[in-house]
Amino acid sequence: MKRLLWFLLISFIISCSQVENQASAPTGADIHLYEYYNYGDTGVQSGGVRMIPVKTPVGDFKVWTKRFGNNPRIKVLLLHGGPAAGHEYMEAFESFFPKEGIEFYEYDQLGSSYSDQPKDSSLWTIEHFVEEVEQVRKALDLDKENFYLLGQSWGGILAMEYALKYQDNLKGLIISNMMASAPEYGKYAEDVLAKQMDPRVLDTIRAIEARGDFSNPKYFELLMPHFYAKHICRVPEWPEPVVRSFKHLNNEIYTMMQGPSEFGIGGRLKYWDRKADLPKIKVPTLTIGAKYDTMDPEHMKWMSTQLQKGRYLYCPEGSHMAMYDDQKIYMNGVIKFIRDVDEGKF
Repeated sequence: MKRLLWFLLISFIISCSQVENQASAPTGADIHLYEYYNYGDTGVQSGGVRMIPVKTPVGDFKVWTKRFGNNPRIKVLLLHGGPAAGHEYMEAFESFFPKEGIEFYEYDQLGSSYSDQPKDSSLWTIEHFVEEVEQVRKALDLDKENFYLLGQSWGGILAMEYALKYQDNLKGLIISNMMASAPEYGKYAEDVLAKQMDPRVLDTIRAIEARGDFSNPKYFELLMPHFYAKHICRVPEWPEPVVRSFKHLNNEIYTMMQGPSEFGIGGRLKYWDRKADLPKIKVPTLTIGAKYDTMDPEHMKWMSTQLQKGRYLYCPEGSHMAMYDDQKIYMNGVIKFIRDVDEGKF
């Protein structure tokens, strides 16, 4: 009997010791976390920030990028909107991509926020920005085995244009909150969104626009509650990164390319239209639309049917910045698309 008791006691002690050792040993999650943040950098560390040189016909400049994570199979380059709004409002992805093990890059296009801001207006064309993205891609060593391009708003135009020229470098494409036609975007603003506005407010806005008096404080005082708060971002108190992006917006470039406001489109993008070219895009592509967006969600649903490998994500509570005001639907949909492409399910 004593032998049996001693045997049971020794077995219990060994079992406890094994549990204790297992608890103190590194787990799979710990190892994964270490690998995710191991960039293989040597020398001075800079938090993933890197200034990338870009060559243009009018000189050489540098653009700001910031890397998050390390995943050889999944690398996402974020293209911000505006034009010239900067990466800051896209910081929302920092709350979602790292815990999924997704490597991604924030990036200020030339003329935006932390990148160089040359004054030569000949630079502000679609053609320039497409070539700039290609230079950034090469510098970051992204390729068809791992490169996902996510463009939101103007970034969606840029993503489409890049894919139409360089899609052989892509593994996946995400077109967020952007139609494939600027004229149809303008028509939607006029025929649908304008009619939802108080007629007296709309008349005042139109009168200011007719005079070209866009610096009039009254203009944005009216647009903010009657348009921006309903169709740009519906979160009652705008998230700080969104406010920061608006604060740092390069209005000179924005007005030159987009026009003075998001209420319709003007400037150099006024006649941009790629509807007929969508079937040429062969890489897996996700289009994202939202109920309250400045863009027609039905058009973005239609876009997904024109692509060779298209999928549509609808955000029923979202607006132009659905990554904030319909965040769960938006982020879950984006992450699922990336996972499906990575696992060969798309």
